[in-house]
Amino acid sequence: MDPVKIHWQRLRSNALLPAKQTELASGYDLHACIDTPIELNTLPQLIPTGIAVATPPDIDLQIRPRSGLFLKGVIGTIGTIDADYRGELYVALYCLPDLGKFIISNGDRIAQLVVSTLTTIMWNEVEKLNETERGLGGHGSTGISK
Repeated sequence: MDPVKIHWQRLRSNALLPAKQTELASGYDLHACIDTPIELNTLPQLIPTGIAVATPPDIDLQIRPRSGLFLKGVIGTIGTIDADYRGELYVALYCLPDLGKFIISNGDRIAQLVVSTLTTIMWNEVEKLNETERGLGGHGSTGISK
């Protein structure tokens, strides 16, 4: 399979290209691109990455939180980068109340970009959906012992 080409533009001289940290990683780390450290608190703040991208129309590019930051009490929000967006990529981050504050510095890995393929769908309304073993079982229903 040929690699998907995603064009990127450096908007600030100190911006870093998103990069995998291991060969089999599914996400490409996004880095903070800031002149001075940012002190996170419980209100979401947009952290600039210093880059913009242009993706093909059949590619889904998502910003996802980093689990390492989550374990420290820093929450990152999920974001979708639409194929027609050409602005700078930002990552929304905030701290859990018990953490209080957290400092983000230039070059810190703040989120991941995950790439997947989109497909066109056709919505087909039906009178009734087919039945499955799970049925109407909702949140947490697949992990409950019977």
